[in-house]
Amino acid sequence: MSPPFGIVGDIHGNFIALERILRRHPEIPFWLCVGDVASTTGAYPTPVAPLYWIKGNNESFDRIDAFRGGTDSVANLHYIPNGTMIRVGGVTVAGVGGTFAPTWFDTPVSQLPRNPKDDKRRHFVREEVEAGQALGRVDVLLTHEAPKPFWTELPSSATPSKRWRRDVGKVPIAELADALQPRLHCFGHHHVHAAFTRAGIATVCVDRVNRGYLLVESDTFAWEAHATGEA
Repeated sequence: MSPPFGIVGDIHGNFIALERILRRHPEIPFWLCVGDVASTTGAYPTPVAPLYWIKGNNESFDRIDAFRGGTDSVANLHYIPNGTMIRVGGVTVAGVGGTFAPTWFDTPVSQLPRNPKDDKRRHFVREEVEAGQALGRVDVLLTHEAPKPFWTELPSSATPSKRWRRDVGKVPIAELADALQPRLHCFGHHHVHAAFTRAGIATVCVDRVNRGYLLVESDTFAWEAHATGEA
């Protein structure tokens, strides 16, 4: 029987919470992350165990380009570019990170504006989704955005004290999952824990790293949610 692996949600620079989780489970050979890893200053962690991650919308996109180009690296930190697949511990993992912006979706990756105050590299685009769809079936799909439908409560823009239930899922992410038919689809971005089955696919929104994480059986892909504790 293969050992389980772990999945963490948005980190947002909380490297103390991340280290607490990883040190609690020295038996876990590798971890996955659904994005938003960097701190507000663009720092990245040096995990005590291998961590494979996709981008969120809050990252240092210059450093991500450097990671991809091989001019920057951090021990035990492994970036999964959009529309690609890796195999680790016998598990196939595909990823499409970043957020959906209809205005920019048909823009080639190379042409996304890099304004430091409004860096459009935080979005995924059609060519990346199509590259992901062509990968074939995988075990785990990581996305930052949710597939449509994903209903959650959000504050009202008109009345902030009130909350409304809204579908914040994205069609391209649902189409990607439908094409890949993963045994488990995990996403983040919304900072809540939620689990459901969509189109026959086990789907989990992983909570922020300071609140919780998942342990996944690599043979059955059954998962359990665990609380992080204070960090």
